[in-house]
Amino acid sequence: MKRGWIVVGVVAAAAMATLAWAAFEITPAVQKELDKHVEVVKGWAANPTVVKAVEAQNAKGPIAGMDNAKWKSVRRSDDLVKGFQTCDAGKFLKAKADASGDTYSEAFLSAAQGEKVAFIEKTTSYIHKGAAKFDVPFGGKVWQGQPEFDESSQSHQIQIGVPVVSGGKSIGVLVVGVNLTTLEKSAKK
Repeated sequence: MKRGWIVVGVVAAAAMATLAWAAFEITPAVQKELDKHVEVVKGWAANPTVVKAVEAQNAKGPIAGMDNAKWKSVRRSDDLVKGFQTCDAGKFLKAKADASGDTYSEAFLSAAQGEKVAFIEKTTSYIHKGAAKFDVPFGGKVWQGQPEFDESSQSHQIQIGVPVVSGGKSIGVLVVGVNLTTLEKSAKK
């Protein structure tokens, strides 16, 4: 009987922690910090490695037969997933995130049809077309999500999305998760 109560207690504590972050307030100071991160991420999106990777993916299109349901069955250890992480754009994103300490909890790059080009960790979805995190930046505007617990990065974060541009038009999208703990600390300085 004791074991059951321990499990219930752990689940309840996790739920309360998630609710606490869901109530995370985006104050003017927090928004100012987020705006700084948007500028950093725009710089990443303009990097030739990122632009070339998106252009190459746009020439190929999505993996035949791959949809979000099938993607969920692909293991993180699968060579397909590792390919997104070890390509030049994946290495670039990982290096940028690693250099930030724990500021950025995830980063993923999508091509024109919303399919993945590169990422740090396997994303929950293969195709993000139809979701605001893809559609808004692909339309040329910066997108900012709500505070959330992200399954793929296992962290509390706010995602920001920016367009990847070539020849003056959007060709893809870069989405980066900003760690809420780091964001909160920076905003208090």
